[in-house]
Amino acid sequence: MSASVFTTVSGNFAKKRRRKDNSELSRLLFWDVDADAQVYLTGPAANPPPLEIQPLIVSGPSKNRVDLVFFSDGYLLEEKSKFMQDALRLAEDVSGNHTFNTVKPLMNFWAAFTASEESGVGTGGKPKKTPYGLYRDGTELRAVYYAYPEVADAACTSMGEQCDFPILLGNDPLYGGLGGRFTVITSSILNGPQILRHELGHSIIPVGEEYDGGFAYFGVNAYHNASESVPWAHWMAEESKKDPQSTPPRIERSVMPIQIYPWTLLNTSSPYTSTFTSSGTFPRYIVRFSLSGLPEETDLRVELDGKNLGWKPKVGLGVDRWHYDIKLGQGWGDENTIELERSGGLTGGTHELNFVLLNKAREGEAQLCSAEVLEFGSEEEFVSTPGYYGIFPTYSDTNETSYRPTNEDCLMRIVTTPNFCSVCLEGLWHALLSQVRLIDDLVVSTIKGNEVAGMTTIEVKLVPFAQFRLDLEKSKFTQSLDWAQLRALAEAEHYTIIWYKDNIALPEFENQTKIEGGPFRRPEGGSGISEVLLTML
Repeated sequence: MSASVFTTVSGNFAKKRRRKDNSELSRLLFWDVDADAQVYLTGPAANPPPLEIQPLIVSGPSKNRVDLVFFSDGYLLEEKSKFMQDALRLAEDVSGNHTFNTVKPLMNFWAAFTASEESGVGTGGKPKKTPYGLYRDGTELRAVYYAYPEVADAACTSMGEQCDFPILLGNDPLYGGLGGRFTVITSSILNGPQILRHELGHSIIPVGEEYDGGFAYFGVNAYHNASESVPWAHWMAEESKKDPQSTPPRIERSVMPIQIYPWTLLNTSSPYTSTFTSSGTFPRYIVRFSLSGLPEETDLRVELDGKNLGWKPKVGLGVDRWHYDIKLGQGWGDENTIELERSGGLTGGTHELNFVLLNKAREGEAQLCSAEVLEFGSEEEFVSTPGYYGIFPTYSDTNETSYRPTNEDCLMRIVTTPNFCSVCLEGLWHALLSQVRLIDDLVVSTIKGNEVAGMTTIEVKLVPFAQFRLDLEKSKFTQSLDWAQLRALAEAEHYTIIWYKDNIALPEFENQTKIEGGPFRRPEGGSGISEVLLTML
């Protein structure tokens, strides 16, 4: 974030209020690459389940932090240690990731264990005997729903200010998740952290999707009317910053000729085939799809117009779900581009996309989840370079167009991308700092002496940004690379502390966290009030 400044003035340190539901999020729940919604209706109040609460990562007092709590579902009593390990792994992955590591001092992570009668997540629309009733609608690796939202709400409410964002963690090793009032994830090693970051983007910032084929496009990363000012113009390159009042802003040239969500089990008797039409006017394109139940390269062949696209599964994935991109055509400047016999873009006319199951032993498990083709202009017409901010079209499930800030820099578009774009990251900072003050506490102490007034000491306790990051984390980093990265992050931040006496600034005490002297009156009298500004370069 470039030269961002946040400020806090000391005063009354009231406990934080419980997070209010965003009107969008209270009605709709999100999951990547699905275009449906589960309606969350408030039901009768429920009693909270018994909770065994353990700290995972704590940066400060809950009254001045955003608290995320992992609630167990589908973990037997004898699987409690597994739940704690799963929750800690996810918390460390998210908070250690670049995106959330920057805001880590604003957050606490907790684990709240409740034993389930049955292990795992339900399937076929039927929950198991678990506290929150997590289940899949079918067998597909897609959304994971909850059957008992009133119990989840009661569990979070029972923790008071210690629970702002409840995360329901299902004991299932495969892909699945949901966002909204309750973030739902599974313990999948590869997909769990990615889905958690994505769903927390919905819940915390909050923003909608950036991928194509969704239904909810809102928040700081969504732009709907090219005749209006661009909300992220301050992040855009000069050549793409055009005054919309005089010249329409440049829109990157792309089109989506096909997008499907078959959720179909593949078989060896016949391939899954879908046709689409191209205008033949784009020099490059991507074939994008997601699969599950296909751990080996010899299990499947993906073809376009009869040509093998050379699909290979992600190493170490097993039968879990994964998203794949195959780049074709000219102008990508990418060594991963696949070269077919024709070196340009798609020709005008009809084309055929085939998914051919080769291994009969995979029948009943191998599944095509989604597929789409995206066509792009040249690099002069569509900038695909990472780090470029502009106006990129996104196509909804009803083929309506909205716009996003980057091509594919953001995990709200590509779930396998580890970071938010700068627009969403800026939104994350604003969302968290709307609930947290930069000043944790203002400690006033008076030592009586020979004089009647005595000596007063006033100390401001700050949220550990800037130089205080190092104090918070120094015991946790043993590798020099980690320490160097943390130091670089701390050096990019700067606290400015201004003290006042009788509402008059005291420059002699500037940037000091503690001042001693007397006589000072207590802060409520107008003396010793501090103003703190955090600047990030």
